[in-house]
Amino acid sequence: MVNYQKKDAYFAQIADGLEAAGVDELVELGAVNARPIRRGIHFMADRATLYRINYCTRLCTRVLAPIKSFVCPDAAAIYRAARSIDWPRFFSLEQTFAVFTSTAGSTVPHSQFAGLKLKDAVADHFRAGFGRRPNVDPRAPDLWINLHVAKDRGTISIDTSGGSLHRRGYRSRSVDAPMQETVAAAMVRLSGWDGRVPLADPMCGSGTLVIEAAMAYCRIPAGCLRSGFGFQHLPDYDSQVWKTVKDEVDNQIRKLPERLIYASDVNPQAVSATRVNCKMVPNARKVDVLRMDFTQIEQLENRIILCNPPYGIRMKGQESLDSFYRQLGDFLKQRCKGSEAYIYFGNREMIKRIGLKPSWKRPLRNGGLDGRLVKYTLY
Repeated sequence: MVNYQKKDAYFAQIADGLEAAGVDELVELGAVNARPIRRGIHFMADRATLYRINYCTRLCTRVLAPIKSFVCPDAAAIYRAARSIDWPRFFSLEQTFAVFTSTAGSTVPHSQFAGLKLKDAVADHFRAGFGRRPNVDPRAPDLWINLHVAKDRGTISIDTSGGSLHRRGYRSRSVDAPMQETVAAAMVRLSGWDGRVPLADPMCGSGTLVIEAAMAYCRIPAGCLRSGFGFQHLPDYDSQVWKTVKDEVDNQIRKLPERLIYASDVNPQAVSATRVNCKMVPNARKVDVLRMDFTQIEQLENRIILCNPPYGIRMKGQESLDSFYRQLGDFLKQRCKGSEAYIYFGNREMIKRIGLKPSWKRPLRNGGLDGRLVKYTLY
């Protein structure tokens, strides 16, 4: 019996700043004893709940099942610990694997070197038992193995998600600086939008925000387009439990009403990308997508506005970012009365330029950007 089986204990990775929202989401999906730390959440779950979380979570990026914890004073300890694991329980010679690692304040200085020791141990375990080793596939392996070393403690885990959950599978087309799907889902959740008023994104880019909103309203599981999950490689995987969970979730899907979600962009490539991506998701075809500069929109009153404006990207001619954000502030103030706007600022300096008083500001990372999500109540 490996570690996660003893206490039904797992670890969810999540973006910095989303831990509290992630705890709420995991509890809604059936997790218990959810405890946040920076960029992660420890929680407990039975088998059905583990499957449901992987299928439905909109905020978490991976769910890890710890299989071995050990004292880790040096790289040799990583090899010894990994070499002792019965790897054929998790995957076969004909399947592929890959490792991803993190070292925080560890005496093992480089995560790449730590990962190499883990990979060598897995390969040597198979070679000793079968005379040959499975192949490594760093892009789309059958099994992802995680190593986390913090100070002098190491943990080896199986990625039950089977790759990052932010890759939903609907973004077949993209534009510059797209928003990560999990961050877009967080914006929808933090806005509190429940479909009672329309939702609009007047700078939709490739449509990530409106698609995440449509999926949330329609109760479409975030993993609906994934071909498989890492939990299917666990030794205690139960295909019948997974089928039951999937059927229960899928039976709750509902249709998107006409004109509930509106998207527009001045860029024709962005409009085309949004339309194509919406077609990838069940029920998202009813998102209204138009080509229009936000300054030409007559009004967006009494609704929720979600927006990820350009930051530091060259826009029309020599128009400055300062001028752009002043225009955006004027638009919100003059044409969006009765609405609530949730604007993501990848460049935090621009918060001062918009000329509106925030209701609140929250840290929110998007890729490498330490941005802010800002709420404006437009009276």
